Amino acid sequence: MISKITVLFGLVFLSPLLIESSFAQISSGGFGDSPFERDYGDVKFLDAYFGTINNKIEVEPGDLNVPFTVVFANVGTQDITGIRGQLSLPFGFSSADGPSSTIYADSDSNSLAGENFHLTFFVNIDKNAKIQQYPGTVKVDYSRLRESGVRTSFSEFDFKVTGDSIINVRALEPFLTSLRTNEVIIEISNDGTAPISSVDIVATNTQTEIASTASSTTNVENVVILESNWDIGNINPKSSRYLTATVYVPESLKGDTLRIPLSINYYNAHGDQQTISKIVDFYIKGLIDLSVYDVKVIELSGTQMVVGEIINEGNEDGLFGFVTLEGLNDSNIKTKTQFIDEIEIDAPVPFNVPLEFDGEPKYGAHDIKIIVRYKDNTRDEIFLPYETTIFIEKPSNDEESDNTSQMLIIPLIIAAGLGFYLYRKRKSTKTNTN
Repeated sequence: MISKITVLFGLVFLSPLLIESSFAQISSGGFGDSPFERDYGDVKFLDAYFGTINNKIEVEPGDLNVPFTVVFANVGTQDITGIRGQLSLPFGFSSADGPSSTIYADSDSNSLAGENFHLTFFVNIDKNAKIQQYPGTVKVDYSRLRESGVRTSFSEFDFKVTGDSIINVRALEPFLTSLRTNEVIIEISNDGTAPISSVDIVATNTQTEIASTASSTTNVENVVILESNWDIGNINPKSSRYLTATVYVPESLKGDTLRIPLSINYYNAHGDQQTISKIVDFYIKGLIDLSVYDVKVIELSGTQMVVGEIINEGNEDGLFGFVTLEGLNDSNIKTKTQFIDEIEIDAPVPFNVPLEFDGEPKYGAHDIKIIVRYKDNTRDEIFLPYETTIFIEKPSNDEESDNTSQMLIIPLIIAAGLGFYLYRKRKSTKTNTN
């Protein structure tokens, strides 16, 4: 009898444990060891990131006094007040007040039931920290309205040191030529430590934007740009992407600086869309358009010379011009250079280079190259090659010419002397007769 009573009391005492074990699989919201926590309380963690409540920012190792914002929701049924937070971060992160200081933050206002609130801490990031994800813990103390005492909530979260994206633009060739269609290549570089994605670039016309000096910030409205939008995708840290544009510049902009404004849209490391403006500058040169023509061989004062003319069909003079004559293939013509100074746009410029041979002269056809060398107004040296064929004739024999002349002159002298002698004799005879 006693044993039965003992067993009965044992079952009574063990029944709560058996009942609790039978329902343990749904003790956390009905899903056993589910990763989704369903603990009820007044404060619910929402997000944690570097930046302020209205603006997430990119940070990198070595940044100091950086705002770090943690966002919560008041999911209770009452308003809360006296909100105070304490932040715990891993090694490499410290309070902006000093490495040994606790990282505190206070909320400036109460939080209504069902509304969100945030705490902003200020943090130093060690220069040896890595760009990666880190764990953190935040403690929030608060009080319910019309209730005495302080409640405490703990939340664990993950945050990321994103790195910082730095976008720069430049033209690979910063010079454009007027009166001509120019192929322009612009480099978009990410010089930072954070990647950027979905980069879209638009060439904007800001002729209506007036600076404080009441002048237009750009003159892009005076040129023709065939492309105006480029989708260049993602740009990793310390790398570049390129876009190509076709630009026609009228003659009136010669000597000016062309400013092309670019609007760059992208997503940063937080996944937030950003828009920044950059300007690419170009200097517009005049056009020097040279042609060589009418190249031939003439004989001048007993010397054979290669002559020709250069015409400039551009809108700017070529400076410090030289013409060089070179023999090609089996030609033994010596290389010679002549200075021709400025190559103007209003008239052809002649050149004449004396012919000299390396060894015995070779007559007949010679393949030659005429190289016109000059500088533009930026002092860049430019070479214009022109290949052609000339024909060199054998000059007449000077000694034979002299002998022939002598043979013709001597009889004339003898005849003149004989005539003068007969004239004198006849005159003397007439005198004696008288």
